[in-house]
Amino acid sequence: MSLIFKLLSFLPLPILHGLGTLFGWVALLRPRHAALLRENLDKAGLRDQVSLPAVGAGLGQGMLELAAIWLRPLATVTSWVREVEGIEHLHAAHAEGRGVVLLCPHQACWEIAGIWYGAQFPMTALYRPPKQRWAHQLMKAGRERGHIVTVPPDRSGVKALLAALKRGETAFILPDQSANSGDGVWAPFFSSPVYFPSLPYRLATTQTVAVLLIVCERLPWGRGYRLRLERLDPLPKEPVEVAIAKVQRRIEWHIRQRPAHYLWSYRIFRLHGNAPPPPENLLEAAA
Repeated sequence: MSLIFKLLSFLPLPILHGLGTLFGWVALLRPRHAALLRENLDKAGLRDQVSLPAVGAGLGQGMLELAAIWLRPLATVTSWVREVEGIEHLHAAHAEGRGVVLLCPHQACWEIAGIWYGAQFPMTALYRPPKQRWAHQLMKAGRERGHIVTVPPDRSGVKALLAALKRGETAFILPDQSANSGDGVWAPFFSSPVYFPSLPYRLATTQTVAVLLIVCERLPWGRGYRLRLERLDPLPKEPVEVAIAKVQRRIEWHIRQRPAHYLWSYRIFRLHGNAPPPPENLLEAAA
């Protein structure tokens, strides 16, 4: 598989996205995969807004583009970012000399969003290695370029994020993941309860930092990517649930603009057996 990725990395981005579309459509022939996508779209209330083939195409593109994102030269990869909206928020945050909590949801190619940012500014990112050794090696090498340092999602990683923020650097976190037992908070996401990690919000509410949301969009026909930067701070100091709900509403808004670009294959709505039950009035309070 590693060899296949290396061969794919030589292909132009438009061809990779074209092949990825076909790959994503073929993957829909797997009943369990298609059922998961339908289930997630139903829970999000988006089945009438986006077709299953469009979602499959986005997932396939996301899979194959990783070969080029991780293996092509850094300057080539960052040049695929054709537009950046809200760049003034980034410059303002750095001009203040504060640390930055950079939140990047699973929208389109979040990998290139982090790599583009880390090519310019020192950034520490949480990193959970995949089970496959070949994927681990490619991912780590592809991400740890420029000014990027990856750390494990444990106590040592949290300490590294805190140290980076104290130095006025950036902590990069994916905010729309399901949390593990003991480190999460329930919050509404598309009117369903989701057990989100509390770490990014505790970082943002316990220190004087800037909080930026960065969202990626694939441009048509493999022309590259558009990034959108949005400043979210100041987040409410108490409670953490309020800050999470505020951020997730903005992420929802961005997903609704381009629902085919989201990672609907992720089990974001799953209920963890080892997590506490969601509050009974969670959805009513958020309405």
